[in-house]
Amino acid sequence: MQLRSKKVAGLLSAATCSLLGTPVQAEEGDWDVDTAVLFYSESDGRIEAFEPVISATRDLGDDESLSMKLVLDSLTGSSASGAVPSSQVQTFTRPSGRGNYRVEPNETPLDPSFKDTRVGYSMNWDKPSDRNNRRNLGFTISKEYDFTSISGNAMWQRDTNQKNTTWAYGLNVEFDDIDPVGGAPEPLTDLSAQDKAGTDTRTVVDLLFGVTQVIDRSSLFQLNLSLSEADGYLTDPYKLVSVVDNSGEPINQLFESRPDSRSRQSIYGKYKKILANKDIFTASYRFMTDDWGIDSNTFDFNYRWTFARGYYLQPRLRWYQQSEADFYNYFLRTGDDPDFASADYRLGEMEATTIGFKFGRDIDEQQAWSFRLELYEQSGDSSPSEAFGQLAQQDLYPTVEATIVQFNYSFRW
Repeated sequence: MQLRSKKVAGLLSAATCSLLGTPVQAEEGDWDVDTAVLFYSESDGRIEAFEPVISATRDLGDDESLSMKLVLDSLTGSSASGAVPSSQVQTFTRPSGRGNYRVEPNETPLDPSFKDTRVGYSMNWDKPSDRNNRRNLGFTISKEYDFTSISGNAMWQRDTNQKNTTWAYGLNVEFDDIDPVGGAPEPLTDLSAQDKAGTDTRTVVDLLFGVTQVIDRSSLFQLNLSLSEADGYLTDPYKLVSVVDNSGEPINQLFESRPDSRSRQSIYGKYKKILANKDIFTASYRFMTDDWGIDSNTFDFNYRWTFARGYYLQPRLRWYQQSEADFYNYFLRTGDDPDFASADYRLGEMEATTIGFKFGRDIDEQQAWSFRLELYEQSGDSSPSEAFGQLAQQDLYPTVEATIVQFNYSFRW
């Protein structure tokens, strides 16, 4: 349920590559094909994901190209519901309303029935308007068991300053249809309530303004400003908030409630330099703020060591930090009557670190492969000051650890 503007932001990366001047263009009529398989696994039996991806770009001549991408996501495992641990056994009704699951004392409530499959298809057409201007038009269709998304995007790029500066303007409009298992619950109603609204919708509009500047023959700088407006159903229909008594024991579980609109703004900067020995250093920073009260900072660094015969090693370090949403609550107390409340850890104050490397080889102009291994750790305040009674002895924000493995193979066909 997180809102993103990757479709537009991804288009601007093409401007970065073209200014570097390093990629080899396929001959007219050829397909450049990229294939990848990603494995994602969280510790303690949480979420596991398997994602194969295939993308292909065909050179249509005169610097015009057509690209397509097909993605398949399969997710299984246990997902944190947002409910607090208890010193006693807890029993929860499944989202479908049929059956229940049991959580042992002092354990984080995890819904073991989490399962989803997503199929996504996208197409983009890139064509120059003249020697200094080009446009990119595209669309994406994504289908999950309980979620359907259709979006269209457009990017305009203009070269100035003898093609050393590229200006970019992007727009993405997304229409989502949400059909939760068991229906969309009424906000802050009891978990056992049968009054559910069925399907719901939301709309997301993303704008991007960017500039990429060549600094010298071996380095460039990119700056993006992104604006996002979302309206409609932004609540996660599967997340809960616990209501606790004076001893800190949960006595009720409510479905969460989020505002029906969200405005986000972010600024992103990236510096890339090719060194004399053909090594490549890249550093980026992103700041994001929204009207839910969340501010975030993201630093990302990688260094690509180039070896003989096309081999390379690329270590990476990423650090992310965010503040909590205004309506984030670890729990509610008896008598609390907020308009909005969520215990979803993704909306809480947290830090996350990703460290890993990519190892690969550019075999020739037509083939390349790579292997990526990364370790991810996310943590928050597990013993907040507001915890009392039995809650003071519980871990209210367990650390999440995950392993990410990805294989890539590219070829020309």
